[in-house]
Amino acid sequence: MGSLKTYRLTFLLLLLVLFLSLLLNISLGSVTIPFKDTLGILSGNLANESWSYIIWNYRLPKALTAILVGSGLAMSGLLMQTLFRNPLAGPFVLGISSGASLGAALLIMGSSFFAGITGFALVNDVTITLAASLGSFSVLLAVMAIAIRIKDTMALLIIGLMFGSITGAVVSILSYFSDAEKLQQFVFWSFGSVGNLSWLQLSLLTVIVFIGTSLSVLSIKALNALLLGESYAQSLGVNLKKARYLVIIATGALAGGITAFAGPIAFVGLAVPHLARQLFDTNDHKVLLPAVIIYGAILMLLCDVVAQLPGSASVLPINAITSILGAPVVIWLLIRRRKMAF
Repeated sequence: MGSLKTYRLTFLLLLLVLFLSLLLNISLGSVTIPFKDTLGILSGNLANESWSYIIWNYRLPKALTAILVGSGLAMSGLLMQTLFRNPLAGPFVLGISSGASLGAALLIMGSSFFAGITGFALVNDVTITLAASLGSFSVLLAVMAIAIRIKDTMALLIIGLMFGSITGAVVSILSYFSDAEKLQQFVFWSFGSVGNLSWLQLSLLTVIVFIGTSLSVLSIKALNALLLGESYAQSLGVNLKKARYLVIIATGALAGGITAFAGPIAFVGLAVPHLARQLFDTNDHKVLLPAVIIYGAILMLLCDVVAQLPGSASVLPINAITSILGAPVVIWLLIRRRKMAF
C-alpha cells in the first residue's frame, strides 16, 4: 500500500485536470465564453454583464452540482465495493436510490390523486426533491433495521437488491396506470440533471455530501481491514457492526441525497473506483478515497460538457452520457490490464 506522499504528483495532475474541467464546463454551453473572460468574471471583474449573469446564476451552480454528484457517487460506490468485497457493487445496491425514485414516482405519477384530495397540485422541483429524500430515507431506515438483525454482509447485499426490485415493481405499476404527461415528467426526472438546482438547494446538497464524506473518512481504517476479510478485521480490533452502520449511513446520505436532488445517475459510482485503482495501483483507502472524489468530479464535469452540446440550446440526458463515454474507457482499461485490481 502506498501513501499519499507517494502519489503526490499524480494528485497534483488530477487537481489540475479538475480545475481545467471546471473552466471548460463553465465556458462552454449554448453561448461560448472565452476562458480569459470566464476567469475574469469568477475573480470579480465584470467583463460582460450578460456573461456574468449566465455564469453566476446558471453555469457555476451546475458545475458545482456536477462536482458534488460525481464525488459523492464515486465515494458511495467505493464504500459498497469494499463492504461487500464485490467489484460489481455500486451506490444503488442497497435500494436507497430506488427508494428515492419511488418517492418521486409516487408524487409525480400519483399527483392527480393527491390533487383531488388536497385541492391543489403538489408537483414542483422542491416537492419532488422532498419526496425523493423521504423515499430514500425510508429505505435507509429499513436497511438499517435489517442490518441490526443479521450478521451476514452478503445477505444484506441480497436484501438491498430485493428492496430495489420491490420499489422498481411499484414504479412500474404506477407507470402503467399513469397518464402520458405524468409518465413523461417522471421519465425526464429519471434521466438525471445537474442543472436545476438553486443556490439554496446546492447548499443543502453540499451539507449532505460533507456529512457522507466525513463518515467515509472515519471508516478508512475499517475499510482497509475489511479488504482482508471480516475475521481478520475483527482480529485487528475493528467493530464490524459499527463499521457496517457507518458505511451504510454514509452511502445512504450520499446516494440518497444525490438522487433526490439530481435524479438517478448511473455508472459513475460503479466505474470510478475501478478507474482510480487502475491509476494508483493500490487498495489503500487513504489514497483511494481522495482519488475517487477528484476522479468522480472530473468525469461528471466532462460528461456534462458533452451533454450540454456546446453551441446548441439542446441538452442531452446526463444519465446516458456517463455510460456512453465512461463504459468504453473502463472496458479498454480492463482489457489492457487483463485483470481487475481489487
